Amino acid sequence: MAASGMRETSGGIPDGGSGASLQEFAVQLRRLNGEINRLVHGFAHGQGLHPTDVQALSVILDSAEPLTPGRLREHLGLTSGAVTACLDRLERAGHIARSRESEDRRVVHIRYAEGGRAAARSSFRPLAAATDSARQRFSEQELAVALRFLAAVNEELGDLRTPGR
Repeated sequence: MAASGMRETSGGIPDGGSGASLQEFAVQLRRLNGEINRLVHGFAHGQGLHPTDVQALSVILDSAEPLTPGRLREHLGLTSGAVTACLDRLERAGHIARSRESEDRRVVHIRYAEGGRAAARSSFRPLAAATDSARQRFSEQELAVALRFLAAVNEELGDLRTPGR
């Protein structure tokens, strides 16, 4: 038994014992990650990109404010050279545009290009349809709890730092 009174799963992971086990959540989260990765890899291959490029596109798309290469580097945990190569590939493929829009002309902002957005929308339409179909099986209250849970997991994961990066 773990020190806090929690059970441990067969993998030695503490389990709070509140309904669904931590192991069950881990399995489903890994399956979700695998299915999304399968779609990401298909999109990347079809666009002549690397899966990391698609990860960068997601960060650019989801950013609430103009994104700089430095902030993208921090988010992805890549070197500045790797981010530059990634942005070069994305720009050549028509997915992003780089611009200098602030008073400080040294600052580069990255924006999702409309052509890239259309390609992504087309490729990820099955993911949107599957998500919408799954959402139909739940009440608004259940969806609100699921969304809060996913946001909390993302927050916790965002606080983790990869050693050496």
